Amino acid sequence: MTHWIAAVIAIFVWWFATGAIMLAVRWADRAGGGAHGMVVFAGIPMLALGVAGVILSLSSASVWGVYAGFLGALAVWGWIELAFLAGIITGSETRECPQGLGGFARFRRAWRTVSHHEMALVLGLISVVALTVGAENQVALWAYLILFLARISAKLNLFFGVPRINMEFVPARLQHLKSYFRKAPVTFAFPVAITGLSFTLAFFILHLMSATTAIEAASFTLLVALASLALLEHWLMVVPLPDAKLWRWMLPAPKTRHEDEGRTHGL
Repeated sequence: MTHWIAAVIAIFVWWFATGAIMLAVRWADRAGGGAHGMVVFAGIPMLALGVAGVILSLSSASVWGVYAGFLGALAVWGWIELAFLAGIITGSETRECPQGLGGFARFRRAWRTVSHHEMALVLGLISVVALTVGAENQVALWAYLILFLARISAKLNLFFGVPRINMEFVPARLQHLKSYFRKAPVTFAFPVAITGLSFTLAFFILHLMSATTAIEAASFTLLVALASLALLEHWLMVVPLPDAKLWRWMLPAPKTRHEDEGRTHGL
């Protein structure tokens, strides 16, 4: 029963948190003005709770400590992602990629579009490592590390090329990023990513199978679920499944050009 509860919690939190972040950003896109900064500022309590959850998990050798560390790591990660999608922590380059630009010049320009976000993610990782070093409960570190490696891998694959890219949920302030995505047959980056994530998933499955306590069972079930979702997200870059339906129903429609013109004319 512990396994099922942990798995359901991990999947639900992933789905709900993703939808909540996209909903907040979509609202800010429609509201305009300083709404994006306000949304990120309003999310600071989530960041604080995440840090508190990670810290509390270190001294709690219990199933509740496992959940606190896992949810804390996801909250820290979620706030950084919120700041990125809202266009607050992105990069110095906000222009579209010039036509015909390729090679290292394209990579360097693409890096500048997300460099501040990448540094924020690295800072988050360093902070989690510093907090959890020497602690018995390492679930927060593992959870953040899975998210970190999977996100870097996903960005590289979008840059090098994958057959299927969902542009529907790209926020208004990040529309220029679309020009750096490449819809094309998979490159070497995809099998490398799939292999790495598969080995990661197998690693946690083996530890789950050998778990002897409820704490170990909860820890490794959460990590197996998270690694499985990361692997699934990569396969969705190739397999044509309607994954957008998971969140489309809960999001308001993006603001149209007609609405922008209406606002300009005082309507």
